[in-house]
Amino acid sequence: MTKNLISRLIAKIADSICASADDLTKLDQAIGDGDHGINMRRGVEALLKQGDDISRQDFSTALRKAGTAIVMSVGGASGPLYGSALLAMAKTASSMPSNQAEVGVVVAAGIDAVKARGKSDAGAKTMLDVLIPVHREIENGSSIDRIRRVAEESATATKPLLAKKGRAAFLGERSIGHIDPGAKSAALIVHAVCEVLEKR
Repeated sequence: MTKNLISRLIAKIADSICASADDLTKLDQAIGDGDHGINMRRGVEALLKQGDDISRQDFSTALRKAGTAIVMSVGGASGPLYGSALLAMAKTASSMPSNQAEVGVVVAAGIDAVKARGKSDAGAKTMLDVLIPVHREIENGSSIDRIRRVAEESATATKPLLAKKGRAAFLGERSIGHIDPGAKSAALIVHAVCEVLEKR
């Protein structure tokens, strides 16, 4: 059961990121280095390459191996941030979460790692502007459909924000009016996870 679920999660996340890689790059060209889509595609391709090995592991080890693969293969800020999140989640998850409350605990550990690594928080126009609202919905016991909708709405809500972290922060007010690429990739990942869990 765990092996099949992990395999499906990797495949769905990879499909989602690869299908949207060009869009992520365009978003990043507006306010960043222009390589977010390329980096994220590289990361999910690394996960696919190691997918069989990762899927054979228990949940905690699978997260750790996935986090290591991301850190080793993804450049820019996204690799260390997503990698740190997965590695922190691995330390917290002794087994596959069996309910939404346990999922919330694991996700919270990932968010805390992203906050520490990026020295950031909600409102700075980063992936946290998606992850934090999504975590809130998980803690509230919201439906998968509601979580998915909040992820998308939260990514769009970064558009009017002033970037306070990363390359976009150097643009000052010129960063306003653009969706944050990290927030968008986070929303895509949440969507992918929700779709897999919906069909579980």
